[in-house]
Amino acid sequence: MYKNINARPAMPSQKAEDRIKNFDEVNLGYTVEMAKLEAERCLQCKKPLCVEGCPVSVKIPEFIAAVVEDRFEDAANILRQDNALPAVCGRVCPQEEQCENLCVLSHRSKPIAIGNLERFVADWQRENIGIQVPEIQTSTGKKVAVVGSGPAGLSCAGDLVQMGHEVTVFEALHELGGVLTYGIPEFRLPKEIVKKEIEVLEKAGVKFVRNYIVGVIETLDELLERFDSVFIGVGAGLPYFLNIPGEHLNGIYSANEFLTRINLMKAYKFPENDTPIVTMKDKSVAVFGGGNTALDSVRTAKRLGAKHATIFYRRTEAEMPARIEEIHHAQEEDIEFNFLVAPIKFNGDENGWLKSVTIQRMQLGEPDSSGRRRPLPIPDAIEDIQIEAAIVAIGNGSNPIISQTSPNLNVNQWGNILVEKKTMKTNIPGVFAGGDIVTGGATVILAMGAGRAAARAIDKYLKNKQWETIEVEQAEW
Repeated sequence: MYKNINARPAMPSQKAEDRIKNFDEVNLGYTVEMAKLEAERCLQCKKPLCVEGCPVSVKIPEFIAAVVEDRFEDAANILRQDNALPAVCGRVCPQEEQCENLCVLSHRSKPIAIGNLERFVADWQRENIGIQVPEIQTSTGKKVAVVGSGPAGLSCAGDLVQMGHEVTVFEALHELGGVLTYGIPEFRLPKEIVKKEIEVLEKAGVKFVRNYIVGVIETLDELLERFDSVFIGVGAGLPYFLNIPGEHLNGIYSANEFLTRINLMKAYKFPENDTPIVTMKDKSVAVFGGGNTALDSVRTAKRLGAKHATIFYRRTEAEMPARIEEIHHAQEEDIEFNFLVAPIKFNGDENGWLKSVTIQRMQLGEPDSSGRRRPLPIPDAIEDIQIEAAIVAIGNGSNPIISQTSPNLNVNQWGNILVEKKTMKTNIPGVFAGGDIVTGGATVILAMGAGRAAARAIDKYLKNKQWETIEVEQAEW
């Protein structure tokens, strides 16, 4: 019944020498034949652990079985029962740490390529029959405001509108999608795919309001005067900095600013587009950090013509939190890696432009609270390295706008909103929150799981208004 259980088709991709010259998507997707061959490897376990590893509990064996039988439309419908953004998740979710990590085949060969199959099914639906508008229940007459159009907000809005509630999403920027639009490069996640997914939500009845900063234009309390409930899913968009001398110099960017200029404002098309960025052609560009955002930044710099595009990371490759696939793609693209280094000073010329970075060589000590070995400085191992541009990608915190204008909203010392994990409710009746604004920087699918959990709780709250006794299933994030 199962064909060559050990053979997992490799994802087709652009050649490295070609893709570093464009912003087109790197991975090209499975063909029908490849998808069916991979789907046939699935053992259809009686107790599918892969589902337990999915934050939104996609019915993985069912949709894969439909692929085997050429029922691609059914497979798409099964996926969308639990995942509002399958084409997105199939591209950017860390399946290797979640659903695929629990696949029983991983003990004897390679796990089923669940993410690749998810992408195939979602793309097949969009390209062949169009994304279908979900069935909408009878209107409840209740109104919900969703703050933020990132993965948490979109997931929450999608579920709520299907439940019959009137949903309005408020987005601070002029484009929708949150981090999906401004934070992930085109070569990993084409923006047209995000737009198509959002269009379906609009057709289902979700209203979107752009250029609307909640906490400035309207406070949380004022929203509650107009809406029966509010969900906060604004993400974690406040960049962390290195806080070292010279960080003010020209040519130094936070990854947030750099990627927003590139992804949202198309700075690489200057002067056709109005938002320029320091030219990186034939220059040495340093990116500080080891996560997916750091790799997105350095690979973008390479596409902008950098002669040397280098990751500077204070641990080793084994400790990098970035996805293995992204590290592999970066290596193929001749991205340079400088491990066990920490910047201690940026140096500029007489005109205030960056010219070099002073780095401290490190060694690994005992594990810290993250479980990774703590980097420790090697005495006197300090040197200057010439660079002409730098991008700081060491993480993000919570934007304080909402918490500062809603002092009665409980947050922790980092500004993350405190919620009851099971229901996602805050300390303010009618207000729920989820995604990175609660957990800190995490993954797209975890944010979506939080959005879905909140939607279930909001639905229960709107039906009975019993804030203290909302009962829902345990959240899956």
